[in-house]
Amino acid sequence: MPLPRVLSGIQPSGVPHLGNYLGAVKQWVEMQSERDCYFMIADLHTITLPYEPERLRADRIALVASLLACGIHPERSVLFLQSSVREHTGLTWLLSSATQMGELSRMVQFKEKTQDTQHAASAALFSYPILQAADILLYDATEVPVGDDQRQHIELCRDVAQRFNSRFGEVFVIPKAVTPIAGGRVMDLQHPTRKMSKSSESDQGLLSLVDSDDELAQKIRRAVTDSEGAIYISDAKPGLTNLLYLMAGLRDAEVDVIEAEYRAATYSKFKEDLVECVVASVAPIRARIREYLDDAPALSSVLRAGQVKASGVAGATFDRAMRAMGFGE
Repeated sequence: MPLPRVLSGIQPSGVPHLGNYLGAVKQWVEMQSERDCYFMIADLHTITLPYEPERLRADRIALVASLLACGIHPERSVLFLQSSVREHTGLTWLLSSATQMGELSRMVQFKEKTQDTQHAASAALFSYPILQAADILLYDATEVPVGDDQRQHIELCRDVAQRFNSRFGEVFVIPKAVTPIAGGRVMDLQHPTRKMSKSSESDQGLLSLVDSDDELAQKIRRAVTDSEGAIYISDAKPGLTNLLYLMAGLRDAEVDVIEAEYRAATYSKFKEDLVECVVASVAPIRARIREYLDDAPALSSVLRAGQVKASGVAGATFDRAMRAMGFGE
């Protein structure tokens, strides 16, 4: 019996942070032994906003090195650049005929990114959920690992695929979203109501996978908590709750287990233990990233092999969609 197929992608913005690792990459690594995995550097998604081509090239290489350092194995997974498989853009156009304008206008992330400037937003930013649907459907993926903020996009993908199938026949597999239990959404250490992100005005709330041990320790010790002094999970304590989930994700533990373990501890004791946990997790990854970045030919070889495998699957799906729509022989 074939293994369930997984497709997931991550945009290239250089070396990932701990939020990327716990929210996506750690689960990717674990899935490799029990899933048929396709992991994509989603570089086409970067053009929805202004960007610098040279920075994009450097960021792609840094991300590939980071994914390999975290434990993605080319022998067990297909790792590839989205832009190297032309069917992604081709299927996006076909799927646009089965996507409604109203559906796109209801996308929460589009509203958040544009707010009062929708008139100046690019058409790519408005329609990129169609590209995201194409990314998934090209590989007959049954599962898509995503954070909570992406579930709406997976629902759109499912709706578009079902609509296409009802019009043209059973072309696409209908995927489902799967989310991690702990660490699915790591928040900024200084602004714990915001998701950890490189776009924040300060890097003090972000734990990079190439931060030094001292930098990691300093950021965690300065992480925002509250003045109560009691350790428990609560919406009223977003800073402390975020740190509890962070430790749970790194230790592969249920967050209530971590909460019980530290209920009688001081904030300083909990933070020092969290420092040890984070450093122990990040330090070996950081060392491997540097090793991979020193071997550019090996990174290129991995991407070429991934392109060949991904193109074979995507090409077959694209041809199937074209024939169903009446194109070709």
